[in-house]
Order: sequence, then C-alpha cells, then structure tokens
Amino acid sequence: MTQSRLDKLNASLSTGKLDSVILNPGPTLTYLTGLHFHLMERPVVLLFAKDQIPALVLPELELQKVADLPYKLQVFSYSEDPSEWDNAFRKAAQALGLDGKRIGVEPRQLRLLEFNYVKNAAPEADFPDASEALSQLRLRKDKMEVEAMRRAVQIAQSALEATIPLIKIGMTEKELAAELIMQLFKHGSEPEMPFSPIVSSGPNSANPHASPSDRKLQAGDLLVVDWGAARDGYISDLTRTFAVGDVDAEYEKIHKIVQEANAAGRAAAKPGAACADVDIAARTVIEKSGYGKYFTHRTGHGIGMEGHEDPYMRGDNLQLLEPGMAFTVEPGIYLAGRNGVRIEDNVVITETGADVLSDMPREMRVVG
Repeated sequence: MTQSRLDKLNASLSTGKLDSVILNPGPTLTYLTGLHFHLMERPVVLLFAKDQIPALVLPELELQKVADLPYKLQVFSYSEDPSEWDNAFRKAAQALGLDGKRIGVEPRQLRLLEFNYVKNAAPEADFPDASEALSQLRLRKDKMEVEAMRRAVQIAQSALEATIPLIKIGMTEKELAAELIMQLFKHGSEPEMPFSPIVSSGPNSANPHASPSDRKLQAGDLLVVDWGAARDGYISDLTRTFAVGDVDAEYEKIHKIVQEANAAGRAAAKPGAACADVDIAARTVIEKSGYGKYFTHRTGHGIGMEGHEDPYMRGDNLQLLEPGMAFTVEPGIYLAGRNGVRIEDNVVITETGADVLSDMPREMRVVG
C-alpha cells in the first residue's frame, strides 16, 4: 500500500461523500495493499475509513500474509469456529467507528456473506454504491502499470504465435484452447489468467462469447481466438481471426471491414476525445459497409487488473479519455449460423495520442 494510493482513496471517498469503504478479495483490495486472498467460505474484509489505519478481518490461517507489511494495518483474526467471526467484525467496526456512517460497497464484488457480517457489526450504517468512487482509483494507469500490461500483451502474442503452427484441420476447439493455455504458461503468464481463452470456429465464431467445444476445425471456417495473459497482476485481452484453409469471399470481405473498423477505432483514441468517439468511429465503418446490424456489442472496455473495467467504449458514453486510461478496441461482425470476425487490440492513452500495446498482424492469416 503506497501513500499515494491511500491519498487517492481518501480523495475518492470525499468525492463520493463516503466515510469508509468495504473491500473483499479482488482487484481493488490488491491495488491498495498488494495482498492477494481467494474468495472462500471464510470471510475476508478490508475496511477503510478516512484518515485512519485500515482494518483487516481475516482467518488466522492467513496471518502470515500480513506479518511483515511495510505499512500499518489493524488486524482482526478469527479461528475456525464460526461463532467467533461476528466478534472479529464487531471489533473492526468499533475500531474505525463505523456505526452510523456511510460505508461504500462494490456491488459487483462484495458478497452477501461479508456484507452481512459488516451490517451486523454496524447496524445503523448506510451502505451506498461506491462503484464510481472506487473506479477512479484505477482508471489512469501509471508507468509501472502500463509496462506490466505491455508485458502481458507480449506474453499473449508470443504464446499464440507458438500455437499457430500446431493448428490442424480436424482438431477440436478444446484441443486448440488447451495448447494455447500451455503456451501462455510457457511464455510467462501468471497462472491466474484474466479469462479462459475463447476459441470458436465456423458457426461458433458468430457467438461473441462462445466457449471452446468439441467441434472440429473444418476447411472454410473462420477461427476466432480471444485470449490474454496476466503479468504482475495486470492483464491483456486480444482477439485475432484466422481462415482455416480457403474461405468464402464474403468472409474475406467482412474480415477486411473489421480490420478497417479496428484501425478507425484506434485512430479515434486520443486525449480529450470521448469514449463514444472510439465506438462511433469503428461502428461507422461497419455500418457504411452494410453490416451494422451484425456488430452487436460495444467497441471496447477498460482493462488493467480486471478484464473488464472502466472506461467503456460505448456510443452513449461521453466520458473524456485522459492519459493513462487503458482499454480494448474490438469491433466485430457476426453472421449467425455461419461465421464471425473480431479483431481486438489494447490501447493506452498518452499525452499526445495513444500507445497501441499490441502489434500482432491483423491481416487474415491462413491456418490448418
């Protein structure tokens, strides 16, 4: 936990009119503390209150993780006996004077398990949504964060390049996904990857969030690979689309359209532009080509410690891009029951434009 990040948290709490915030295991807790905990049946909660030493409630078996920290924490541990757990939360809430205060929560992250323990410990507290205040903490990446993301991109690209020669007609999507995962580990990805790779072929490639199946790759398929790596707690999220042997002329056409849309989205990414501008730039290319109704999702989403975070590249999002913001540009065309195309890159806004972290060829490559 660095002082600068604590200062950012205090400022975010003030902006959000919050007295404190509850964090359970996840990216925000790790960002602030450097600590990693798994979500499990034993509750773990970090409680921050403005200008106070944070309080951490955790099981005794996790105490080694907090033995030699370079910053101060108030630690409240409990044994395996569940009857003791309420008392640990009560002591933590009392230490920070939380009852009757506004305690912010992360709705997408905080479980009912942890919430109930804090609610019982501070029954007169209010629990407003702190999503906006907390998202500001990680919205603008510093140089070290960007370099971790760049390394995650390099690992992902190297892993897929090593996998491409192994792709053969007749292998299943699951078999290809397994090869890719092995290569990600070999090339340096952390084992807790950002998501399971999407490997989808033929009709499955028209489903943006398909899962690898037992379908065998066939000549004439388009093959969508959406994959990423993790390095030093930061992730990459990329997509490339391949031709399995010779493909129909229309599929070559839509691939070129998506490639042009991807380039337009990247070109629109600059400081002072709105997130909507990125979406509109990419979407306009596809719409003018007559395939607008087949582009069924936003153009991109923020990346960093999570696979999806602020900012979001939607046509209605007027949030202005600032240096340090990182996100994907991933237009697609999906012809249901036939084939689909998506091309995704990772972008970081700079003082003068945008740094595209990914440089793997975007042209249609033939595999198999």
